[in-house]
Amino acid sequence: MRSGYVSIVGEPNVGKSTLLNAILGEKLSIVTPKPQTTRNRITGILTTDEYQIIFLDTPGLLKPRYKLQEYMQEAVKGAVNDADVILYMIDVSRLPRERNERDILRMLRESDKVVILVMNKIDLISKPMLLPMIASYKDKMDFAEIVPISALKNDGVDILIDVIVKYLPEGPQLYPGDQISDMPLRFFVAETIREKVFLLTKQEIPYASSVLIEEFKEREGGTSVYIRATIYVGRESQKGIIIGKGGNMLKKIGTEARREIETFLGSSVYLDLWVKVKENWRRNPRDLRELGYAP
Repeated sequence: MRSGYVSIVGEPNVGKSTLLNAILGEKLSIVTPKPQTTRNRITGILTTDEYQIIFLDTPGLLKPRYKLQEYMQEAVKGAVNDADVILYMIDVSRLPRERNERDILRMLRESDKVVILVMNKIDLISKPMLLPMIASYKDKMDFAEIVPISALKNDGVDILIDVIVKYLPEGPQLYPGDQISDMPLRFFVAETIREKVFLLTKQEIPYASSVLIEEFKEREGGTSVYIRATIYVGRESQKGIIIGKGGNMLKKIGTEARREIETFLGSSVYLDLWVKVKENWRRNPRDLRELGYAP
């Protein structure tokens, strides 16, 4: 039996969350076209008779501009320190910024961990372009393996898992075999609501918003769940955009989120959504602790 922690790191929007969802066959990490969608370190567990891999999906690596992003970068560093194996993921259709990648590779070398380069989105480029990219990355760092994949198309994902298992330490399961995450249900519910805000609103609104589950309880008989959640924004004008004309935007967010939460929980859901203002919450350590981003 082999078991261990595998951290997925890389710049924003390279497909880290898509990869985790593809590996598990479950939607654990929210996915949107916008960068910086993932804000927390998210655990996903894959178990077979031969191995257990505890994946750590992480926020995108970037130079932080405010306190929330500082905590996001600390989450990545913690995941690197905790890992037995690190997957450094790049998007071959838009290679990393040189300065940012230089900092990332320095961090990975200093970690002294097994690092596998995962070249994602190979479906978006022509095959002749791939070999020169592989050669250039061999010169940048001594990766244990280089694995081209398309997480979205599930191409090469099985090969990647086989490669990961080779580098896992021998040891017993760390979690029960039927467990796919150690994150609480409230977290996944809040993330689902936040995903709909990302998908349905534009510009600054997604980044200025966060979701807190205020109440989560099963009703009598266990046939339905009542959830009261608050969407926090940074300014009064943003509150108006989230609510929308005649409450239409908030209703749309709630309807789409409720459908997905019902599928996830396997029961009917009454979702009670509110919108409140927390000025400058992304820069306030106390607010960030309340919203679950800071220790």
